[in-house]
Amino acid sequence: MSSLDNLLEAVRTLEPVIRRHAAEAERERKLSAPVAAAMRAAGLYGMWCPKAFGGLEVDPTTAFRVIEEISRIDSAAGWNLQASTVADLLGAWFPAAGAAEVFRDPRTILASAFFPPRSAVPVDGGYRVTGRTTFVSGACEADWIAGLAHVLDGGEPRLGPDGQPLTLLTMFPRTDVEIIDNWDTLGMCGTGSHDVSVTDVFVPERRAVPWVPLQLPPAAYAGPLYRLTVWPIVGALAVPSLGVARAAIQALIELATRKTPAYTTKTLKDRPAVQSQLAYAEATLGAVRAYLYEAFAEAWTEAIAARRLTPEHKARIQLAATTATLASAEVVDLVHTAVGATGIRCEQPFQRHFRDAHVLTQHAYISPSRYESVGRLMLGLDPEWGFFSF
Repeated sequence: MSSLDNLLEAVRTLEPVIRRHAAEAERERKLSAPVAAAMRAAGLYGMWCPKAFGGLEVDPTTAFRVIEEISRIDSAAGWNLQASTVADLLGAWFPAAGAAEVFRDPRTILASAFFPPRSAVPVDGGYRVTGRTTFVSGACEADWIAGLAHVLDGGEPRLGPDGQPLTLLTMFPRTDVEIIDNWDTLGMCGTGSHDVSVTDVFVPERRAVPWVPLQLPPAAYAGPLYRLTVWPIVGALAVPSLGVARAAIQALIELATRKTPAYTTKTLKDRPAVQSQLAYAEATLGAVRAYLYEAFAEAWTEAIAARRLTPEHKARIQLAATTATLASAEVVDLVHTAVGATGIRCEQPFQRHFRDAHVLTQHAYISPSRYESVGRLMLGLDPEWGFFSF
């Protein structure tokens, strides 16, 4: 069996435990411990961990398929699996000693969030880091947490050659951070995306490195996956939306055979409007999913050939990821309209799909604002989206 077959078989095995604990995660505002433990035991957190460390180091679309399937079962589990998987790519920025310390075990669960950057005061052997970062998905179950920090000299930001604050990528063990229990949101409640705070924590130089375009990664990160730098991160962020939209379509099909709307005599499945909405939802989801997977198949070809991604490749990935996220929300809206008042009942799955899909559209990396970023690039203007330089 291929890596994908093995991973999808693992997902099928995990489905009962994920479904059993989904309501708990939603209620407790964090991923349930049994689900995190089950995904860890199944090896899912090691999909983008280097083979040199015992990880799977699978290609982007293989990981996407797995994240998509987990997200179809439970959006929070899929999102947090995505959050840990993409953080494994960050190991390429660290020296060999730092990478080995943090990323050496494929069972490690990672979390990361980059805004706002903390402050880093230089000291012998490293930095003293202080600050609070928002939206750290999976912080409660993570072993290590990544974040950015601006270097301060005399209380003022140290500027780099480009005149911008010198920014470090830092890694903290979970024991060094305080989790601020403030994740109280419309949707994606079970992700536990709380704020994380550190106060005067020492970070050695091997775990605090310049956040700049990737140059010479450690030997463990020589494979084609890591040549794609940050772009699998952008793509993976869109994948849970595909899973949520797929779950919504499946739920509509199941409901359509047994619901007869009030004051009517026809079931949903016999109503032309529902038939049309269902077909259009399926076509829309299929189209944006194909666009995302195609963009990464093309990027993978470049990575295998040891060629850097061009601005055109990056723009295509950004467009595909943003469009997949926004169109998935549109698919869920179609389902919400088709199911009628059933969509507002808390015991039904439709209301959660609706809430989750719209919360996902607000992530900065895949929000509608990224259309402007790509449009500037297409028109020959300087891009204001920093990822295009990576």
